[in-house]
Amino acid sequence: MIIFKQAAALGRYLEKQRSMQQKIGFIPTMGALHQGHLALVKEAQKHTDITVCSIFVNPTQFNDPNDFKKYPNTLDKDIHQLEQTGAHILFLPSVHEMYPQGIHHLEQYDLGYLETILEGAYRPGHFQGVCQVMSRLLQMVNPDDLFMGQKDYQQCMVVQWLLKHLSMPTRFETVATRREADGLAMSSRNMRLPEADRKKAPAIYQVLEHIRRHITAGPLSSLQQEGRSLLEKEGFKVDYISMAAADSLAPIDNWDGKEPVIALVAAFLGEVRLIDNMQVTK
Repeated sequence: MIIFKQAAALGRYLEKQRSMQQKIGFIPTMGALHQGHLALVKEAQKHTDITVCSIFVNPTQFNDPNDFKKYPNTLDKDIHQLEQTGAHILFLPSVHEMYPQGIHHLEQYDLGYLETILEGAYRPGHFQGVCQVMSRLLQMVNPDDLFMGQKDYQQCMVVQWLLKHLSMPTRFETVATRREADGLAMSSRNMRLPEADRKKAPAIYQVLEHIRRHITAGPLSSLQQEGRSLLEKEGFKVDYISMAAADSLAPIDNWDGKEPVIALVAAFLGEVRLIDNMQVTK
């Protein structure tokens, strides 16, 4: 595996690979890698010739500075895992490399309603930061295919919007959420859970399964309230439990029995905020 820290050197190398008709797959991460990230690498290997993974903890997408400071750093382990998985390139830029003019007064994006609901509502500025870093990464790597995990469902929709905004032909592939044996969605944030909270954390998955099993045509508010009560009973502080159209994230209060529905949850367990989702209808 080759490690690049400068975008210019990375770009020259990838341009040479393109001249030899090599197809490039890209997996952007913030490190603290787990099997979910490695599944993205493996998926990229099925469809592309060169797999590029980036590790960059982006300061502009954290609306809580303490959350940024506490984000796990396991770089040596990350590098070893990527090598073992067979990634070809690791892009490891500094903040200055990504934002040479600093992180203030950056460009803003018109994300419409996607920035006003769910994660957009509870994490003001978060998706602006996602677009700021992803626009730079995408233009530095210029991948044929981009691979991201379904756990960050709304973020995937934002990045798909960004690709259209940038007029990039990159193919976007969402990869199914990887879960622990007890159902908890794999996440770098899980490392921050104390043992007692780690045992409670799968309740989010259990709530999603409860919704999937019990959803019926008609009003959905009582099902949402059941889910909220189940989580609060386990000690969660719930930001939202929402049912939305799977293709647009438009909220669904009254289900017609036909439209594909995704259930989304965000909740704090102690200081750690966990998110998850599940398509609960076909």
